[in-house]
Parts: sequence; C-alpha cells; structure tokens
Amino acid sequence: MGDRGRQVRRARLEHALEFPLIQASAEDVPLPDASADLVLSEYGASLWCEPAAWIAEAARLLRPDGRLVFLTNSLLVALTAPPSGPNADRLVRPQREISPLRFEDEDGVEFHLSHGDWIALLGRYGFTVTGLHELYAPEGAEPPHADWMPVEWAQRCPVEEIWTARLSRR
Repeated sequence: MGDRGRQVRRARLEHALEFPLIQASAEDVPLPDASADLVLSEYGASLWCEPAAWIAEAARLLRPDGRLVFLTNSLLVALTAPPSGPNADRLVRPQREISPLRFEDEDGVEFHLSHGDWIALLGRYGFTVTGLHELYAPEGAEPPHADWMPVEWAQRCPVEEIWTARLSRR
C-alpha cells in the first residue's frame, strides 16, 4: 500500500469514517454503473491514465448530475518542461506533441491535453465543464522538495489545474 492509502486509512480511523476502499485501475473500476455521486482524481488517473479511458469510466460510474473533479499539471507546465531539469521560461515542445509525454530520467508516461481537447473529451462523455481553476504558488512559498519547479516560475505561471464537471442527466 502506498503513502496515499496509508493516509486515507489513518484519516478513516481518526474521524471514525466508514467507507469501502477499492484498489483498481481508474480505467476499469469494479463498481456498478451509476454508483457514485463524485469521482475525484488528485493526479493519478488525470495524469497517468489514457484520458478517454478514464473519463469514460468516470461517466459510467457517476449517477446523473454526478460531479467529476480532477487535479493535474497545468498545460503550461507540460509545454515548458524540458526532457530533464527544472521548467524553463520558454516553450520546449509544441502543444500538439504534449501527449503522451515522456521524460529522460523517468520510466512513466504522462498524458496532457490542451484545454480545448479536455472540453471536447468531457463533452463526448456527457460532461459539462463547470470550472477550471489555475493554481499558482503563493507569496512566500518555500522551494519544493523536487527541483523540477522553481518557486519563481510557479508564482508567475499556473502549476496545477483543478477541473470540475457535471455529468448531464442520462
């Protein structure tokens, strides 16, 4: 079990919350259709799963008027991230070539879509976008543990995006 799983279990005990925990791929969740009011991805599916696959699965899981919330890197982060090292102050790849994205010093792959492509994909599966929140580092932010994102960059440009969407009635 990863750190996130341990955090969830600790929070459940601390706050006396009871709910099932299921470990599965976000592209194939072993739950029935229309069984959730909220689907949430804090990175995870929204960055490391094929977008059409996990969005289709989120739509399957949600009840009518259900909500989808996901956090991912900002589009600008993907466009300015060099093959290795910290983000640059210039574009290092064309927007049409940001997905899938591989880095020299990592084994994984990231999926990034342009804002227009996210809106189109969400619409294809019955979602209406209700919000896009771009997150910046606050004044006085401390340097991150990782060296890929300079604080000064993150104060000038959005580092993360929170997308919210509602599933249309079926």
